Amino acid sequence: MPKLTIENVATFDVPAGKRLTLALTDEAGIDQMHACGGFAKCTTCRVEFVSGEPELIAEAEKEIARQKGLDKLPHVRLSCQVSVDHDMTVKILSRAGTKNPGNRVADVIEPTAVWVAR
Repeated sequence: MPKLTIENVATFDVPAGKRLTLALTDEAGIDQMHACGGFAKCTTCRVEFVSGEPELIAEAEKEIARQKGLDKLPHVRLSCQVSVDHDMTVKILSRAGTKNPGNRVADVIEPTAVWVAR
């Protein structure tokens, strides 16, 4: 089981392949913002990788990052477009501040991920 460490919070065991957004909400109890429902459209679910950043990125994430200027920020990724398949450490950048950070995202990455180099 991969370990997800959230900077200044704790470390959690996460089922392999779980979407990072779901791991943040389910395992860590973080009110991680995800306004668009996990479709790589809004960028509210962004996190900063401290270590363990995936080498590949979904085309949908790469495109919205380019449109919103997030591609200029090293190690900032959309948690809705990342699978926890290895140990990683992240810093939370956008919390909801409420009990409703957005509609629950699907178990699989949407839109269907086409993986490319970052």
